[in-house]
Amino acid sequence: MKKKWIASIAVASMLVGSSAGALAASNLQEIKAFFDSGLKFKLHGKDYVPANDKGVPTLPITYNGTTYLPVRAISNALDVAISYDPQTKTISLGEKSEGTPIADGFNNMYHTKDPALTTFNGKDYKEVFFDNAPSNRGSSFMLYPKGKYQKLVLQIAAIGHDIETLKINDSGKDIVLKTETIAVGEGLKTIEIDIGGVQELFIHADVEAGGKVFVPLTTSYYK
Repeated sequence: MKKKWIASIAVASMLVGSSAGALAASNLQEIKAFFDSGLKFKLHGKDYVPANDKGVPTLPITYNGTTYLPVRAISNALDVAISYDPQTKTISLGEKSEGTPIADGFNNMYHTKDPALTTFNGKDYKEVFFDNAPSNRGSSFMLYPKGKYQKLVLQIAAIGHDIETLKINDSGKDIVLKTETIAVGEGLKTIEIDIGGVQELFIHADVEAGGKVFVPLTTSYYK
């Protein structure tokens, strides 16, 4: 129901966010509408002010007796992923059918493409996070979905010792989204995490000396 409601206001949001150049496009029609500064919002019973990605409040508009809300602000409030493709002028809300590998833009000291390190159980994953440090430690990395995706599908294997605690945190809100145990005998374990509206993720594992963490970046993906 929420997704249908958001989809119904997408056109209005595009009009509010259009540039001067876009207004000249042949598929747009000029209208006379009004910003409604008197309309108030509550989210889960608490006062809520719609805002853009920079935190600037955005007003709804009224046209022909219908109120239109800014789609990005509402999708962020409801934790529904949103993205815009300028080539096709398509706003995507919620889950996408195709996945985006987390390898895109991944940056960490244990990021490797070394063929000697990227193979697990006979399969070469080409590009992996492979923490093979020798001591007791916290093994971690950051991901930046930037609110564009609904889920993270993470594959991870424990080598040498079980990973007793793996945590996936919404770094921006300091909220634990999921906690898992990864046993050596599970092989490559697949975990799905809801990340609608999440900007940054912190993935952290407690690893014993002699234990290794293997995360294929090509088959772990956002969707």
